[in-house]
Amino acid sequence: MADDDRAIREALAKILSKEGFQVLLAEDGRKALDLLRTHRAQIILADLKMPGLSGLELLKAAKAISPEVEVIMITGHGSIEEAVEAMKEGAYDFITKPFQRVSLMKAVRKALEKQALVVENRALQARLVELQQQGRIIGTSPAMQRVLELVEQVAGSSATILIQGESGTGKELIANAIHAFSPRHDRPFLKVNCAAIPETLLESELFGYEKGAFTGAFARKAGRFEMAHEGTMFLDEVGDLHPGTQAKLLRVLQEGEFERLGGTKTLKVDIRIIAATNTDLAQAVREKRFREDLYYRLNVITIPLPPLQERQEDIPLLTHHFLRISAAKNNKALEGFTPEVLDLLQTYPWPGNVRELENAIERAVVLSKGRLIEPKDLPETITGQGPSERERAITIPLGTPLEEVEQRLIEATLEQTKGDKTLAAKLLGIASRTIYRKLKQK
Repeated sequence: MADDDRAIREALAKILSKEGFQVLLAEDGRKALDLLRTHRAQIILADLKMPGLSGLELLKAAKAISPEVEVIMITGHGSIEEAVEAMKEGAYDFITKPFQRVSLMKAVRKALEKQALVVENRALQARLVELQQQGRIIGTSPAMQRVLELVEQVAGSSATILIQGESGTGKELIANAIHAFSPRHDRPFLKVNCAAIPETLLESELFGYEKGAFTGAFARKAGRFEMAHEGTMFLDEVGDLHPGTQAKLLRVLQEGEFERLGGTKTLKVDIRIIAATNTDLAQAVREKRFREDLYYRLNVITIPLPPLQERQEDIPLLTHHFLRISAAKNNKALEGFTPEVLDLLQTYPWPGNVRELENAIERAVVLSKGRLIEPKDLPETITGQGPSERERAITIPLGTPLEEVEQRLIEATLEQTKGDKTLAAKLLGIASRTIYRKLKQK
């Protein structure tokens, strides 16, 4: 409390003390700053006009020393414009002399509420940053706790890890966390989606090539394995690897060596492999689509990721997390969800898993016009007002060439999965690589 009028200082101190507040008194702005430097203050009550250091100057200095402190100005009726100016500079409120006990305590309590909200938001932002640094792995369900315990156990080792789970369950996030908590965390971490790169380019991407190795190879290029030396390599959708590439990957795992395409020099590398797939590799081995020896080399430690419908306890936590992220990214002020929305999100089966949930929340944030997310903001597939079975079917005339049939079926399925090629491949029972190839041929 800073005021050069002793009677006002003592009157304010008496009122605030009776309300349970600890009060420090200063007869001018400079002494108030001295107290602020040595004591933790939540609120400063400052007279607008004081000798030496005015209330406005005290406000600016106090905010520089302790940004979270809230300042309430005390002013006479003739200085209202100056009090408003002080609020523009960061004061929370002002009270006029002679003040009433009710108006004083109302201003103080509202200032405390604002301060508590600011502190809570800062703590939340810090927690969000922490979650993002940990790969945003969110989940308190028993299924996810088992996954996180396994991640903690294996991160410090150099063992090869195989992450298995449906599309959208967060396999890459788990790989990020393993690398982040490993002794190699300050070394390279390279990622390759084996399904997204055409077979003809994947080997050159992984192993590199020498000048003249093929048409267009005008200079030597290091591959991902070479660049990941002493670090970690994440091979996503490893189940889609071509048999020839599988053999070369096996050699890297067994011997830690390879040659660039078109080269004869054997390169040695020290890398940790983390692989991920939504394919049942054991079934692929039985069907002779995946090398058995490579499967056992990759399957040293397996981390199975549960689909979202098997960890429904995590849906509310994930939902509010994605709301905060999307609202901040899209500059929207949203408070939460209506009860109807929460019920819909909890009962929907989420075939696209966490990725589908994240996309649905971001869509709702962008489309929302109020403070709460409403059912109309959600995708129609979740609200039950999506296309009927008839609308989801396609009609193909007899005699249509098989190649065109495949193309139309892939395009229709991609439309239903909102462009998610991995989910579309799963629904069609084909490899993700096939979809990428068919789309490229179009």
